[in-house]
Amino acid sequence: MDIFEIFRNAADPVKAAPMSAYMRNQFSYLGISTPERKKLSQEFLKTLKQNDIDWAFVFSCWEMPEREFQYLAVEYLTRQKAKLTDSDIPNLRILIITKSWWDTVDGLDVIVGDIALRHPEVSQILLTWSTDENIWLRRAAIDHQLGRREKTDIRLLEKIIINNLGQKEFFINKAIGWSLREYSKTNPEWVREFIERHREALS
Repeated sequence: MDIFEIFRNAADPVKAAPMSAYMRNQFSYLGISTPERKKLSQEFLKTLKQNDIDWAFVFSCWEMPEREFQYLAVEYLTRQKAKLTDSDIPNLRILIITKSWWDTVDGLDVIVGDIALRHPEVSQILLTWSTDENIWLRRAAIDHQLGRREKTDIRLLEKIIINNLGQKEFFINKAIGWSLREYSKTNPEWVREFIERHREALS
């Protein structure tokens, strides 16, 4: 039995309806809770751990109508992120701009950030994303350094945030606030100074 069949056999229509409603009915759901989904996929993901990145599997998940399959793909990539390189950025870009919402993008941006930390040349790509018309690419660029602490590229963070000041888009302003809040745990003085300098343009 493959993982797609395992998921479908675990579907619960009663749970699926409120899960879809929570996401403004943008996506259909099987009705599998996060703990249950992880339990169902645990053995399957273990079997893939030693293999190279299976992008065919990832895109198959993305093509499925139910949202749980996209969550499965993000979890798979998260587990395999050490194997990802700058050559995988174009595929990650496709995922970010396809079936986009915060629930998948906020998992993918950390994966992109891990690649950028190991491959500094990706920073230029993220700087380009920060001015893209697609709000989810911009959100990924803003938040890709979350959790880096002392390894945060402050100049890049500043440039990306400045590129997105004065926005009315909720998900962009939320991302800016999130990135500043997280970095304030490491460098509160810099964050305070940044806010003072740009107070009028911040949401």
